[in-house]
Amino acid sequence: MHNPSVPVPVKRLPHFEGLELPAYATEGAAGMDVLSAEDVTLAPGARHAIATGLAMAIPHGYEIQVRPRSGLALKHGVTVPNTPGTIDSDYRGELKVILINHGDTTFEIRRGDRVAQLVLAPVTQATWLPVDELDDTARGEGGFGSTGGVVSLGN
Repeated sequence: MHNPSVPVPVKRLPHFEGLELPAYATEGAAGMDVLSAEDVTLAPGARHAIATGLAMAIPHGYEIQVRPRSGLALKHGVTVPNTPGTIDSDYRGELKVILINHGDTTFEIRRGDRVAQLVLAPVTQATWLPVDELDDTARGEGGFGSTGGVVSLGN
């Protein structure tokens, strides 16, 4: 079954000139590759909000999630630190991708490089229901690591 596409109005800012809109690399891709609209040198440990040259009007009831590209993460240690980043439906400014270099060498980003993936996702907003007691579960109040962990650590 094919999911219907959702139109997202997109504004190309002046520094986007000559670049391609985000696109799906394959028919089954969940994320669209988004390009850098600037040259950036990321030193080891450095972070930068990469300009994309795009602003958009995400439909109400949706968000765009900004996710790392697996190749950049594996090969270079470059990733999105707030994964997934969220672009809210009422934001109208430029989409920027925060990247961090966890690698041990400087990483060069050139204008036109694919820097992240964008995933359009539905959003369900919560309403709080104050109660005096919560239902019991097998886990109960077990917190971090309570359901198991790394075999080599004995958890």
